[in-house]
Amino acid sequence: MDTLVDNAEAGIARRILLERTSRGWSLAELAEKSGVAKASISKIERGEVSPSAGILVRIAAAFDLTLAGLLLRAEETGRLFRFADQPQWTDPKTGYVRRQIFCNPSHPLEIVEVEMPAGKKASFPASSYVNLKHVVWVEEGELVLSEGGERHVLKAGDSLGFGPPSEVTYANESRKPCRYIVTLMRS
Repeated sequence: MDTLVDNAEAGIARRILLERTSRGWSLAELAEKSGVAKASISKIERGEVSPSAGILVRIAAAFDLTLAGLLLRAEETGRLFRFADQPQWTDPKTGYVRRQIFCNPSHPLEIVEVEMPAGKKASFPASSYVNLKHVVWVEEGELVLSEGGERHVLKAGDSLGFGPPSEVTYANESRKPCRYIVTLMRS
């Protein structure tokens, strides 16, 4: 593992611990609020395991944060996000790569670019979409989104604004990587 990845994972672990302790929550309280096992949270906070995107989304939602908000807090950033400095994170479960294009705690908009490998998918609970406006735009490839019982097939150039909060699955059912932009705005 390279130093950048080691530093990112260590920053995430420290941030989760800080968010939990600053609220005065025990591991059991965060586990109850997030739906993530207490033992898993403990291992994440100690840096013993790399959490998947799905786990991080649940933890972030418990803190009333987006995944981007949690990851941003794990890093120090300003208003200008140069390409070389945009934080990237790889989901250990799916191998998808998430690049934070823009996120600033003083701005309501977040922009993320994701590259989903062929044949992979990631699901997120409805709680991660509460109080958010959410739009996905496919840059390259094909993305299948399942949300609220609906299945949407998006090709390059297509976009989708999400409906009421529901579980969402992003799937790349093709044989080529898919790249898409996610924009989030607090409502």
